[in-house]
Amino acid sequence: MSDSSFRVDRRAAPQRANRTACGVVAGLFVAGCVYLAFTVSSRQAALFGVGGLIGMTLYHGQFSFPSAWREFIVERRGAGIRSHALLLAVGAALFVPVLAAGTLFGLPVSAAVAPASMSVLIGAFISGIGMQLSSRCACGTLYTATGGSTSMLATLLAFVAGSLLGTAHMPYWGRLPSLGPLSLGSTLGALPALALSWGVLGVIVGLSFALEHRRYGVPATPAAKQAMYSWLHGPWPLYTGALALAILNFVTLALSGHAWRVTSAYALWGAKAAAAAGVDVAHWPYWSTGDDAAALAAPLSHDVPTVMNAGIMLGAILAAALAGRYGPVWRVPVRPLGAAAFGGLLLGYGARLAYGSNVGAYFSGIVSASVHGWIWLFAGFAGSALGIVVRPLFGLEKDGHRRPPDM
Repeated sequence: MSDSSFRVDRRAAPQRANRTACGVVAGLFVAGCVYLAFTVSSRQAALFGVGGLIGMTLYHGQFSFPSAWREFIVERRGAGIRSHALLLAVGAALFVPVLAAGTLFGLPVSAAVAPASMSVLIGAFISGIGMQLSSRCACGTLYTATGGSTSMLATLLAFVAGSLLGTAHMPYWGRLPSLGPLSLGSTLGALPALALSWGVLGVIVGLSFALEHRRYGVPATPAAKQAMYSWLHGPWPLYTGALALAILNFVTLALSGHAWRVTSAYALWGAKAAAAAGVDVAHWPYWSTGDDAAALAAPLSHDVPTVMNAGIMLGAILAAALAGRYGPVWRVPVRPLGAAAFGGLLLGYGARLAYGSNVGAYFSGIVSASVHGWIWLFAGFAGSALGIVVRPLFGLEKDGHRRPPDM
């Protein structure tokens, strides 16, 4: 599979920046910030900017969720797994004390806590399969589809459709066995919850080193560490991306009162499109009460995940243009295209069942000390293992070589 609008060889010489694309994107950023500041709020404009920084980080850092798991499962390379652990450890150190206090700079903050339920277990497992078939996750789909990648556009559209379908079925999934929302911070206290999270992450890191050492003797150095490119043009060291994302998630919490989310916007986009087509989604149980009903009734510019997603898209284009590697690619074989679409459908549906994706449930859930975040991690990893097995059925290499960079 070679369909990617953002193909990066970290060892290749840096390319000349695409000044035209940089200028257009910079202008769109300024226009977007001004529009949001005047029509919504200065906070919303700032969140749009944070989304742009996240998009640049995702591209320059090439911070991967599905390929990190695939490299570990198939090749026993653990650098990606360890970057996840760093992301979560730093994020938890920032989030847990603040969430225990309840406010940050005078703004009430809330944890990304969802029910620890069978719905989360099943949804995360489905999402893990979808991640490996599409070679993307929630945020990775955003930054690659923006460049005109045929397969990733198919993934994004299917992601939206799957998310909408998931909202229609949530009354059923919500009746499955559940322990209710469980927060380690509320149950154990901030410091014990943080210590427990760090302990589990330490075990994961130790296991990754042990298995990698057993196969190779010495853990491999991430390719990003070997590159000597600039911070402006990329690529960045792997662990720099992890640190940047942890900090940017915390900035999101400080500005919005909530952790970073991605896929709730996909469900909202699907609902808005269905409503425009005459479907009475406003009377679906999922969209009839609470914050979801308010989001459906309000303009998209008022929805924080939507605004941040738009910023991520533009930030990724800007990073690719700065690196001199922005260029849409439209040709893709049929079977990989089918894998991208089917994977996106699974990702969208699974994200609704699990109350989020690798960002809203896994990343933001674990740094919020929510039990459902840990369920997502282990169930999503198991689903990825199955997804890797079925990749060859769609014309994809099991080990992921000769693939586009995935997120």
